[in-house]
Amino acid sequence: MPHPLFDGLPDPALVTTQWLAEHLGAEGLVVLDATVLRVTGFNGADAYVSGEEQYLVNGHIPGAVFADLFDDFSDPEGEYPFSHPSAGHFERAAQTHGIDNDTAVVVYDTADGVWAARLWWLFRSVGFAVRVLDGGLVKWRAEGRPIATGDVRPRRAGEFSAHPDNDAWADKSEVEAVVAGGEDAVLLCALPAPEYTGEAGGIRRPGHIPGSVSAPAAELVDRATNAYLPAARLRETLAEALVAESPIIAYCRSGVASTSGALALELIGRTDVKVYDGSLNEWAADASAPLETSVPVLAASGGGRHLARPEQPKP
Repeated sequence: MPHPLFDGLPDPALVTTQWLAEHLGAEGLVVLDATVLRVTGFNGADAYVSGEEQYLVNGHIPGAVFADLFDDFSDPEGEYPFSHPSAGHFERAAQTHGIDNDTAVVVYDTADGVWAARLWWLFRSVGFAVRVLDGGLVKWRAEGRPIATGDVRPRRAGEFSAHPDNDAWADKSEVEAVVAGGEDAVLLCALPAPEYTGEAGGIRRPGHIPGSVSAPAAELVDRATNAYLPAARLRETLAEALVAESPIIAYCRSGVASTSGALALELIGRTDVKVYDGSLNEWAADASAPLETSVPVLAASGGGRHLARPEQPKP
């Protein structure tokens, strides 16, 4: 059940900067900074580091607690980065960050919202409704709102109960069934367009899972404010994924950007969405799993909605 603090809000997953400014310090409200920073690794490929140092030095929303998506809110023994944790691990992480069953939680990041969306989806997957700050710290700063530096000690939390939703996550076998035509679902790829086509990406096997439609996470937000686009614009951007009215499985490289797609879909009333947690980290690691590197064209298919490969695919 949504927290009473969220009663009457127009969007099912968001709060505005004005709402948060008016409610900072409210009893039972916890604000989490979920920032992860993208850097260039020694081999020239993308790498990711914790945003905690930026949080401490460059500042954060007053009272916000830093949430580490690398360790605290991921499976420490997961085969791939950012794998979702067990229910028990998640319960302990939530309590450590001052969250219990009676807490209202708002999450944000300093990027385009994908890290906040990831944490939102993790909470959603255990049956706990949190909200994402629309526009994150980018919009908050642009509006001249207060910034604090240094660490924030979490409040003392009571019991937190995780109730895992098995329908929140898709695994590799389910995606394989969609590709083979044995299961009806739309595969939504949240990667940037050059990674979807295979022109970029910095991974050993670039491209997208056959039959996927492209909906880059960065195109779901206003580039100036980082706030999510209005519902009508989201429907336009996600139009290809909405044509078939089939359930949707969102993926990306590591299951992060795909959660922004899931959030955008929820904003327009689509809740029949799963996130493929392993995403291309898992799929591309299997040499037998097919990938396409061309821009596909629409075609009808019997088992779910698929896209046909052009006669002369781009190398």
